[in-house]
Amino acid sequence: QVQLVESGGGLVQPGGSLRLSCGTSGFRLDHYALAWFHQAPGKEREVVGCISSNGNALYRDHVKGRFTISRDLARSAVDLQLNGLKVEESGVYYCATHLGPKCYLSDYAPQYDYWGQGAQVTVSS
Repeated sequence: QVQLVESGGGLVQPGGSLRLSCGTSGFRLDHYALAWFHQAPGKEREVVGCISSNGNALYRDHVKGRFTISRDLARSAVDLQLNGLKVEESGVYYCATHLGPKCYLSDYAPQYDYWGQGAQVTVSS
């Protein structure tokens, strides 16, 4: 059974950092890609970045250099390090997989079959 569970959300000031973790079960991260989505209030759920089964990570331009996706196969988890957070990056962060080996920044939410419950990130002063 495929399961994903996000953890690590919270409240930070602008410019602050937070580390999210996506724990997985029921599939192998070295077989299938995992994507991180962000949904700001009132907006569409959008890909932030993703990591393919070969370990290659991709990032949207506006987060490149500040966000980092890493994989720990031993604990079946994918982390999202959020640095230099901006107010507009508040919202819910989800991890998801479509049980395919590759992911792309052009992916959109309906392509993904399995989702975590989401982690709330609030960036506020």
